[in-house]
Amino acid sequence: MSPVDPAVPDGPAAPSRAEVGPALVTVTDLHKAFGAVRVLDGVDLTVHRGEVLAVIGSSGSGKTTLLRCLNGLETADSGVIEIAGGARVDFGARPGRREVHALRDRSAMVFQHHHLFPHKTVLQNVIEGPVVVQRRPRAEAVRDAEALLDRVGLADKRDVYPVQLSGGQQQRVGIARALALRPQLLLFDEPTSALDPELVGEVLSLILELAHEGWTMVIVTHELQFAREVAHRVAFVDAGRIAEIGPPDQVLREPQHERTRQFVHRLLHPF
Repeated sequence: MSPVDPAVPDGPAAPSRAEVGPALVTVTDLHKAFGAVRVLDGVDLTVHRGEVLAVIGSSGSGKTTLLRCLNGLETADSGVIEIAGGARVDFGARPGRREVHALRDRSAMVFQHHHLFPHKTVLQNVIEGPVVVQRRPRAEAVRDAEALLDRVGLADKRDVYPVQLSGGQQQRVGIARALALRPQLLLFDEPTSALDPELVGEVLSLILELAHEGWTMVIVTHELQFAREVAHRVAFVDAGRIAEIGPPDQVLREPQHERTRQFVHRLLHPF
């Protein structure tokens, strides 16, 4: 098949496959419905240590629900999610709260709309999870938070409130908050879609740095060029199923399925 569209520009090559380790996350036959609407319809997926997986697809295709199931924020109807190191949830067996929370203990979510506590300072937002959920000593959590805020370029904002920050700064705080939990898996749900165009680059650059550091990430995104630069693989989700998955150049430039080709073409040529 010929390339889907020459408008998908060339850019830096995706990280080498040699950088990827053994399986970290395994998803088997995952199903989820909201009433009569089937949102996930038998998802099978493996994510390897150090891998960056970009997930693309139309609105309502099931991308965010998949992320929320991986993080334990959503309870699937059936299927199994396993994260290496002791988290295995068989949703068909009606798992208890402790089993589902084991997923959250090993993953952290960066939300589309930041979800920062407006009444807490930047520093208080970052230490909330480590102190309240993980019950780590406050002094330790503050030290880690200060280092992370410096890491994301916001050390001077530790004592301000979210309303005093730009959208890009709020999203960088959200990333620092996720990193503070010391997760094995980072999950990003459209991390730039709520940002003004001029602020997108600062967030994408930070995520690209994390990829180069070897973080395991699943990123739902509509930024196709970014997906090509950062991801080892791209998964196209359609009607609750992974319709196609493979290296970025294959999925974005030479897709094997007609639905993938249509989606990529529509995203590149919205008018």
